[in-house]
Amino acid sequence: MRPAATLGVFLVFVALAVSGYSLQSVSWRDASSHTVRFVTVEKNGRLEVLDWGGAGRSVVLLAGGGNTAHVFDDLAPKLATDYRVYGITRRGFGASGFSASDNPVDRLRDDVVAVLGALKLERPVLVGHSIAGAELSAVASSHSDRVAGLIYLEAGYPYAFDNGKGPKMKEFQMAGPRLPNPSESDLASFNSLQRWDAEVFGFPRPEAELRLTWDADSSG
Repeated sequence: MRPAATLGVFLVFVALAVSGYSLQSVSWRDASSHTVRFVTVEKNGRLEVLDWGGAGRSVVLLAGGGNTAHVFDDLAPKLATDYRVYGITRRGFGASGFSASDNPVDRLRDDVVAVLGALKLERPVLVGHSIAGAELSAVASSHSDRVAGLIYLEAGYPYAFDNGKGPKMKEFQMAGPRLPNPSESDLASFNSLQRWDAEVFGFPRPEAELRLTWDADSSG
């Protein structure tokens, strides 16, 4: 297996690179309690939106770099005990479509606003991880009347509050720690990759997320 979209590629997200979308194992099924729908945000462009149900204030989850909304498959049902929970897979990742843009942050912002409109959500709380901080700030800066609040999950980085004086994205990326790479045995299956993931990050990402962000060969 090899990564279809690495964090490094995403961080240069002005290119909004496309990652592959496939569920390689026919026998495997996503067991998370969400429904899936697609929202058209521009001509020939649609985004995957997950709905975990629930009642109360709407909460919309935005994933970090290289991830899809399925990264919240374990967390979202817990939130759904008190809130109505949705997740958006941004363009270029997972099952969402892709088209390039000269102003990527504005485009991603407009995508989020378009989804809020399509779902008829009244002032939801936006929750974003990592790179999604840029989307949170962009939505709030130009559409403050559309949201009730923002929650930055390790997302308050310079790119989320860019005033032109902070470090460039490449400089910011180079300053951070380098993560280890999975070994050949870690890549033997999605289960072993999930165990490696838990050791490195402190928690296992949902299998659906790994299947949407990694490619598998014929052996699985």
